[in-house]
Amino acid sequence: MSQRRKLQLAYICTDIFSSEVVWLCFLLFRWLVYEGKVFSVDTVLIPAFDFYPPLVLYPIGCLIIYYLSGYYLRVQRKRLTQEVITTFVSSVLIALIAFFIIVIDDQVEDYHRYVVSLAVLWGLQFIISYVLRLCVTLLIRRHATPMATYTIHDDKDIDTLHPNKGDMIIIDLLPARDEETLYRIIRKVYPMDVEIAVVPKLYDMLTGAAKIQEISGNPLVMITRHKISDSELCIKRAFDVIAAAATLIILSPLYALLAALVYASSKGPAFYTQERIGLHGKPFNIYKFRTMVQHAEDEVPQLSTDDDPRITAVGRWMRKYRLDELPQMVNILRGDMSIVGPRPERAFFIRQIIEQAPYYCLLYKIRPGLTSWGPIRVGYTDTIEKMINRLNYDIVYMENMSVRLDIKILFYTIGVILDGKGK
Repeated sequence: MSQRRKLQLAYICTDIFSSEVVWLCFLLFRWLVYEGKVFSVDTVLIPAFDFYPPLVLYPIGCLIIYYLSGYYLRVQRKRLTQEVITTFVSSVLIALIAFFIIVIDDQVEDYHRYVVSLAVLWGLQFIISYVLRLCVTLLIRRHATPMATYTIHDDKDIDTLHPNKGDMIIIDLLPARDEETLYRIIRKVYPMDVEIAVVPKLYDMLTGAAKIQEISGNPLVMITRHKISDSELCIKRAFDVIAAAATLIILSPLYALLAALVYASSKGPAFYTQERIGLHGKPFNIYKFRTMVQHAEDEVPQLSTDDDPRITAVGRWMRKYRLDELPQMVNILRGDMSIVGPRPERAFFIRQIIEQAPYYCLLYKIRPGLTSWGPIRVGYTDTIEKMINRLNYDIVYMENMSVRLDIKILFYTIGVILDGKGK
């Protein structure tokens, strides 16, 4: 297990324990102050729930809120001020949700008790959870291996690198900065899954691209740092998982029908796998319904065209409505892809794209997706020029990524599918 996973597990276990303590202290307060019966369900002072279910449901609810707040995303570089703010906001949400789901069921005439109960629940949640989290954070700072920072000036420096996850690589090509060399270095270090920063040019500093980082106080252009907030990033991932799981369950009859049609229309398996390049520049196998004849690409990879004879009749119909992409819900569940994100490409074509657009590697910062702004604007790409055009739209999406933008893209995608313009 990686150090990052161990730290995430430490915070999760701490939050589960603190949530249980908070709930029990809250019940004890209501028993002592309002003379209720803690183990009884026939009292107006204890929630209408049984005593035991909230002991499980309350910690689960807390973990969901904490995850959506982005708290578990960057466990190796927690700032104390940010920890206070995140815990404070999360505690407010937890207290409000728990109050209106459970406590509001109390049959009391004195509404002053409602206000006091809400305040006490929030206070307990914030104080207990923050104190225990702070203890874990300080313990980690004292005993964990500190983040290492590596500065490289050319390709040769990469061969000596042995970074761990959580370390940072600073690319310093000044005074002369060759962009081709810069992107070549970025492509090589991305699979190391570390933070990547570049010493900025004057233009970067004047346009605000360069930021002062806490590691040294020097201005840097962060290549791997997301523009989207940690909270929105976690909300995006949670939506991906829920939507993909629901699609696989609800549309399972459609999956079976499409598989049968593909299998009956031509020789070969119903499903097709192909290696693509995804997050951090790492390969993964993408799943699709087969739309071409079997062994259509036994030799050199080829781009398909509208009148491609390799495409079967059923395959052409599925491409029109993008039904061939439905198996990628499995990729989304596995974490290979997101619902909204740049379409992943094959290494064979990426090498050709890089010859004209070396900045393609910047897309490795985010998960590839089922749909994005690029595919909507460009559609299926049958030339390298179209791929580069799609890449430019995807770069714009990445720089403006947000949950709101994802929702907007999904609505456009639905329109494209309903109009049969998916091909």
